[in-house]
Parts: sequence; structure tokens; C-alpha cells
Amino acid sequence: MAKRLTTFILIGLVLGLVLGWLLNAHYDDGTAAAAAWLKQLAGYFTIVTTIFLQLIKMIIAPLVFSTLVVGIAHMGDTGALGRVGLKSLGWFVGASLLSLTLGLALVHLTQPGAGLHLPIPQTAVDAAIAAKSVDPIDIVKHIFPASIIDVMATNAILPIVIFSIFFGVAITAVGDKAKPIVRGLEGVVAVMLQITDYVMRFAPFAVFAAICAALIEHGPKVISKLAYFMGSVYLGLATLWLLLITLALLFIGKRVFQLLRFIRDPALLAFSTASSEAAFPRTLEALERFGVPPKIASFVLPLGYSFNLDGSMMYMTFASLFIAQAYDIPMSIGAQVGMLLMLMITSKGIAGVPRASLLVIAANLDYFHLPAAGLLLVVAIDNFLDMGRSATNVLGNAIAASVVAKWEGELGESHGSPEIEPLHAPSKGL
Repeated sequence: MAKRLTTFILIGLVLGLVLGWLLNAHYDDGTAAAAAWLKQLAGYFTIVTTIFLQLIKMIIAPLVFSTLVVGIAHMGDTGALGRVGLKSLGWFVGASLLSLTLGLALVHLTQPGAGLHLPIPQTAVDAAIAAKSVDPIDIVKHIFPASIIDVMATNAILPIVIFSIFFGVAITAVGDKAKPIVRGLEGVVAVMLQITDYVMRFAPFAVFAAICAALIEHGPKVISKLAYFMGSVYLGLATLWLLLITLALLFIGKRVFQLLRFIRDPALLAFSTASSEAAFPRTLEALERFGVPPKIASFVLPLGYSFNLDGSMMYMTFASLFIAQAYDIPMSIGAQVGMLLMLMITSKGIAGVPRASLLVIAANLDYFHLPAAGLLLVVAIDNFLDMGRSATNVLGNAIAASVVAKWEGELGESHGSPEIEPLHAPSKGL
């Protein structure tokens, strides 16, 4: 289904480019009347994008709650985290901040959204005006919810995360009595993933409509901007690879180059499928053959897939500020740092969700009063970007597991071949 969806999205992209370009060329004669007509015509197409965006928002609250709670519950007894868990989380936080900060710096350096000058939807203008009256007390009330039902109804992502953490930790503390709840939430996760699959099947139509509307109203300059945006993201991912490898070199020495050979095939698998989770079993096996003890690899790697998606986090910062630039919405340094921290928090717990980065971006666009319609600017090329960030996620988690094993003094010698071997069941537990 994923390959067919990608094909249909590409078809929608091409058709949208062709039709939008033809309509713009036919009607745009440089007059104000033509501009008004093109804007009205583009508005008809945006009805389709509005439906898609509403469906995306419909998914966010139940998906974040169920996946985050189940992820915490599966960690087991909080005491089992112990020393390895703290070291892992310490590395994850550092790597997350590095990824997000790099994305923040590069988006300012490359300015991929500058020059688009897209008109801000009226709803975003109203939200921005309303936001000016918010005081610190309101912010605190927003972060710590008085009613989980209320914040879920409004898709207030941060309060949902706060409640989910409390709920997940409480489930872990209660133990066996809470197992039915965990099983029930696992069912909710499965259902929400299926709904996500249904919604994403509508993506080709949304991409067609969004690209067509953009070209109708603004002409072919949008094409060059999207290509420049994609090139800028891959420049950022390549820089992140260099930084992560350099950090690994400091902790595990020249063996990092051996590690790269062992994870080459899992990274290629993640790149070709645009899914770092698809490469999870191969990555776990490669780490064990590299010399990471099974008890550490089987603990750190699953944890990393919830808390250490380096490529995805860099991309989310990049894409969010690209949208702000495209709509000429100024953001203070404080607001950008706040967005960085929000992305670090809200990106946790939805690993394995198709197009998870898009869902997190959508939630944070609302939080910072940026136009949700800007999300459609990146949906058309998201699969190409997902390939790069998925491979980066594999690298980041493999390095994290290796570094933690080194810190524990348990990084052994490598054995076997770096090539993919027949998959065996990985060892479990600490």
C-alpha cells in the first residue's frame, strides 16, 4: 500500500503542477481582475485540502495519547530503567537538542520559504491577534490541563502529553491490575493506525488540490521553492550525519566506521521503504553482531524509536519554520526556542506512525498560530524527505546503543559479517 500511495501522490503532484501551471498561464494577464479570479479559482481547490487537514487533526489527540501511554507502559517497572535508562535518556535529550538546533540554524541560513509571500488565512490572523492577550497564568493553565476531555477536544497537544505521561507512569506503578487498560490502549493504537492509513489514502487528492491551487494563484515560482526546500533538508541531514559520527568517534573511537558498515544495510532498507521501523529487526541484529550486548541493544533501541528520532526532529524544525517564512510570519527568538522545545516533547511517543512528522508538525502549527494550510506545501515531497530522515533515525539509534554499551563497559568485539544474514529472534531484556 505504501508504494502505491507514493505513486498516487506523485501522480497527484504532477497533475496538480500541470493543471495549475496551465490555468495560471491562461488567466494571468497581470491585471488586478485576473489576480482576483485566480485567487477565487484557487479557493475552489482548497476545499479538498481543508477536508484533508481536518481529517489529519481528527487523528492527533487519540493517537498521541494511546501511543505515548502504551510506550511508557511497555518500559516495565520504572526501576528497570536504572542506570542504562538514565544514560540512554541523557544521550537522547542531547541528540534531540542537537538535531533541532541544527534544523533551526540551517533554516535561517538557507531561507527556503523566503519569497513565497503566501497570504495568511483569516483564521490564522484571528488566532495571532487573540494570542497577544495571553498572559503567563494562561500559559500555565494550558500546559497543565484541568480536563483531559477539554484539551483533547481542542487538540491541545502539550497538555495531552502531560496527562499521558502521568497516566503511563501510573499504569506502570499499578502493575498487573492495569494490564487490561494497556491491552485496550494497544487496541486503540491499532485502530488509530488503521484510521491514519485511511486518511493518508486521501493524500493524493489533497496534494493535487494544494499544488494546483498554489500554482494557479502564485505561478511557477512555487516549484523552484519546493525543490530548494528539499535540497536544503538533505543538506541538513548530511550535516547531522557528520555531527553524529563525530560524536560517536569521541566515545567509541574508530570503531564508529565499523559500525557504519554493520548498519549500512538496515539504513538502506529504511531509506528505500521510508520507514526506520521497518529496519528495526535488522538494526537490532546488526548491533548485536557489532558487539553491543543483547540486553542493552534490546533495551536502548526500542526506547530510541520513541525518544531519539534525530532525522525526524531536524526535519520538523525545518518544515515548521519554512511554513512561517512562506507566509511571512515573523517569529521571535523566544518563540523559535519555544517551538524547538515543544517539538522535542511532542515528537515523543508516536514512533512507527505513518507520516508521524506531519502529525507533529500539524499539532505545533496550531499551537504557534501558523497556518495549517502550509502543511500541504511539504506533503507532496514528504515521501522523498521521509526516506532521508528514516535512514538518519537508524544511524542515530545505532550510535546511541553503541555509546551506552561503551559507557557501561560492555561493548564487545564484533562477530559475523556486516552483510545482512538470516534474521534470528533477538535476545530480550536486561
